[in-house]
Amino acid sequence: MLKKSLLATGVVLALSACSGLDDHVVEERTMTPSLIDVTVPEVTALPDSNPLKFASTLPYQLPPFDQISDADVEAAIMAGMAEQLAQVEAIANNPAPATFANTLEALERSGALFGRGLSILYNLGSSAGTPERLALMAKVSPLYSEQQDNIMLNPKLYQRFGQVAANSQDLNPEQQRLVEVYQQRFEQAGASLTEQQQTRVREINKQLSSLTTEFGQNVLKASQADAIEVTDVARLQGLSEAEIGSAKAAAEQAGKPGYLLPLVNTTRQSYLSSIDDRALREQIWRASAERASSGEFDNTKVATEIAALRAEKAALFGYSNWAEYQLQSQMAAKPEAVFELLGSMVPQVIANAEAEAAEITALMAAQGVNHELEAWDWFYYGEQVRAAKYQLDNAEVAQYFEFERVLQDGVFFTMNRLFGISFKERPELPGYHDDVRVFEIFNADGSPVGLFVADYFAREGKRGGAWMNAFVGQNKLQNELPVIVNVMNIPKAAAGEPQLVAFDDVTTMFHEFGHAVHGLFSDVTYPSLAGTSVSRDFVEFPSTFQEDWAYHPEVIGNYAKHYQTGEPIPAELLEKVLAAGKFNQGFDTLEYLSSALLDMEWHSVGTDFKVDDIEAFEQQALAKHGIRISAIPPRYKSSYFSHIFAGGYSAGYYAYLWSEILAADAFAHIRDSGGLTREQGDHFRHSILSMGNSQDLMTTYEGFRGQQPTTEALLIRRGIQLSKAK
Repeated sequence: MLKKSLLATGVVLALSACSGLDDHVVEERTMTPSLIDVTVPEVTALPDSNPLKFASTLPYQLPPFDQISDADVEAAIMAGMAEQLAQVEAIANNPAPATFANTLEALERSGALFGRGLSILYNLGSSAGTPERLALMAKVSPLYSEQQDNIMLNPKLYQRFGQVAANSQDLNPEQQRLVEVYQQRFEQAGASLTEQQQTRVREINKQLSSLTTEFGQNVLKASQADAIEVTDVARLQGLSEAEIGSAKAAAEQAGKPGYLLPLVNTTRQSYLSSIDDRALREQIWRASAERASSGEFDNTKVATEIAALRAEKAALFGYSNWAEYQLQSQMAAKPEAVFELLGSMVPQVIANAEAEAAEITALMAAQGVNHELEAWDWFYYGEQVRAAKYQLDNAEVAQYFEFERVLQDGVFFTMNRLFGISFKERPELPGYHDDVRVFEIFNADGSPVGLFVADYFAREGKRGGAWMNAFVGQNKLQNELPVIVNVMNIPKAAAGEPQLVAFDDVTTMFHEFGHAVHGLFSDVTYPSLAGTSVSRDFVEFPSTFQEDWAYHPEVIGNYAKHYQTGEPIPAELLEKVLAAGKFNQGFDTLEYLSSALLDMEWHSVGTDFKVDDIEAFEQQALAKHGIRISAIPPRYKSSYFSHIFAGGYSAGYYAYLWSEILAADAFAHIRDSGGLTREQGDHFRHSILSMGNSQDLMTTYEGFRGQQPTTEALLIRRGIQLSKAK
């Protein structure tokens, strides 16, 4: 998933990236209005003792985590806001004629202190959250929104930008692209609106900033509060000894007796495939699916308020709905293109899902089970169908996926073969938690690439899912090399037990490192164009492309080895693992489509929008598209759909599928052109990964591929049987 980072890059904060369809959340970064009623907290000068006052002296400007307190972060953010506004005012009021250098380059350099503080807060708030950090995020969020308004709606600044844009014909292509990006930012911020409209947009932005923060924190708190406590170990029958040990360790860490089954972000929970106790499975499913829909952390009103405010804001800009407003800056461009893409897949996907349901119900009948197939039954009996078809024992399979071997001999090995890069662990450099590791990366010629920060294991205070983020972004303007972090939630093995991982976690490790190399290999001048600062429907392309190397015979043969003997995974077992990867794709694709279409429905409403019952809204939206199937709920239901209500994927969750089309097409092309070679890797690196947002993104893709993508490789990748379409 791509979590978009709030890494400051000049006046705006860059995207980060999330995992596949697991959890990619981007913080809401709304930009809008002018310097009317600017309110920035007065602060005293930041003392030299604050470790964030100056750029870090550690390699690559890695933050000195062992020296930074939350108070330091708050002080740096507050002082940084005032400093950035002063910098912007100086740019806007510069008496010299406006030039690219004294306007846009100056803006790109502004806000360094503010950015350092924000990158620490938002990275650690998600990966090492404490009540104090969450409270600080809630405090800062509306101030950040107001800061963006104060900058992007500064009329003098916009006037100077206009002078630069009018004389941009002599700029180089990357500079012209930056002008295009700023033009879009100013327009989306409301620079051309009336003063009255700008004032209302400013109010809406501030409200949205607070509401989206509240939504995300409710999800985090509800997920923690609703974790399933089990006192009788007999109820956990079906879980492996390692899983039971992990549940016991989770309970001990949380200070609870017995066993604790934490909830991950999605509706689906891994325990549902193993636990024999049907009542416990239903309890787990309901805790997940009904999360944050009532009680202390109720998000139902928060979601409807967010949707209504977005609809009102879109109307102020002359758009019928929020989806139209959002998609103008995406590859899809219009909501109709998204509905057409998603809708075109529904018949084939429904047919596959119905065939899967028939197999499951047949097995249930053979076992004398006479109840209806429910959502909490699907994975339990579906796993038995998978086992019968492929004779797979998950516990046996996991013995061939030991974490360190997957990381070193899988992910790092693949990156070395493709790009010639090498990894050197730097244990002397500080992480923000004992589980965090830091690696320095070098090109084949020994030149430095950047730092990779690895944070793979689940713990209290870390939000669910997986994502990439940046502490420092690449740019030539200030000669900065990247510091990139991957965050996951792999259950940590009990003390003394081997750290084995599920194959799904293996593929996610490859996926997230695909985001990492997108940031690490960025080779552009301007921060706003660097790395993952691309449209939402492009950003998951490089990561999904890298994910597929996890299945490549040469790669999997290098890392899939028994954790005790070192023997490679038997060919027959490997064949079953790979074949089983295509299993249940009807369900997987339908639960994704359901969430993507639900997102589009939430953001296709107009200003007359009113919802009193979000469950009824969901059911009506799913029925409208012919995908309301009780046993296959959306991957995310509205009350915990953080991608769209707490992050940057509003009217954008479709982007995973759009990006997957590019990824599948690109991977098939690389595979057919030589496969796992430096030649192919360097071609992908220089044509895609290094480019950032320095040119039109379809132009970037066509420069790599030689043509526009087709959907054929996507359907093959997902195992969708077109012949079964109705």
